[in-house]
Amino acid sequence: MQGNLMSRRSFVGAAAATAATVTAFSLTGCGSNGSSDAKEDKVEPNDLSGTITAVGSTALQPLCEAAAEQFMEENSGVQITVQGGGSGQGITQITQGAVQIGNSDVFAEAKVKDTADLKKIADNKVCIVGMGPIVNKDVTVDDLTIDQLKSIFTGEVTNWKEVGGADAAITVINRASGSGTRATFEAAVLGDTKVPDTFKPQEQDSSGTAAKMVASTPGAISYLAFSYYDDTVKALKVGGVEPKEANVEDNSWTIWAYEHMYTAADPDEATKAFIEYMMSDDVQGELVEAQGYIPVSGMKVEKDASGKVTKK
Repeated sequence: MQGNLMSRRSFVGAAAATAATVTAFSLTGCGSNGSSDAKEDKVEPNDLSGTITAVGSTALQPLCEAAAEQFMEENSGVQITVQGGGSGQGITQITQGAVQIGNSDVFAEAKVKDTADLKKIADNKVCIVGMGPIVNKDVTVDDLTIDQLKSIFTGEVTNWKEVGGADAAITVINRASGSGTRATFEAAVLGDTKVPDTFKPQEQDSSGTAAKMVASTPGAISYLAFSYYDDTVKALKVGGVEPKEANVEDNSWTIWAYEHMYTAADPDEATKAFIEYMMSDDVQGELVEAQGYIPVSGMKVEKDASGKVTKK
């Protein structure tokens, strides 16, 4: 995956992945797949049965949907339903035991303070997602610094002419407060800077809806996972750095996150098999990059729950 990721996936398909949309696949087929280090007593694929509900991150939703479809083609006895709702919703529901998988762009530690709840769940980092600012295609600005982004997303700068663009009002479109995409973007851009209570930009519940709003609103700016980039919006450079895989891998592009698929500490057989499938070559070697994400294996750095980045 080289160069700008604007051509990675269909915008129409991405925009459909809203938090209100429930995607349930019911494809059937046969075959087998699994992790190479699977235990000998692992249930064979065609023997698997069960129902899995995955809820949470809309940034991860397109990959989770695509992998679920492939998995069910090989495991006719398993039904997987993928929903959005945001990372906060995913973590809340998995800690409550309401779903089998909670998808999140952020570590559970960022949302859950009760260590007893954290012990109930297991973290599975299935890929990396780069995120960055996108604007309406009529915006003439192509590159913003972190400080300029901070000024825009705190309401200090309200006109594009203040950052080298045309004399046009800036419309800020945020994700909702429970969004992991928002948490990742704000951690990288705002840091400890508090957004004034008087600044109240509109909020959207899903990445797909935010993308649609930017595409249709003159002067609009928001932020998306690379997997949602397309030519209906314009992706910005940040500090001269392009939003592409190689720059995420060495942390030249600093707005990125792990995509977590949290399960119960002791998941059921079908859920365990699906997570193993997410880490298999079928997904990591093909589907992850095809969907606009970054394999964990390609990263030259790693990030802990506090946000600290270190070289591998």
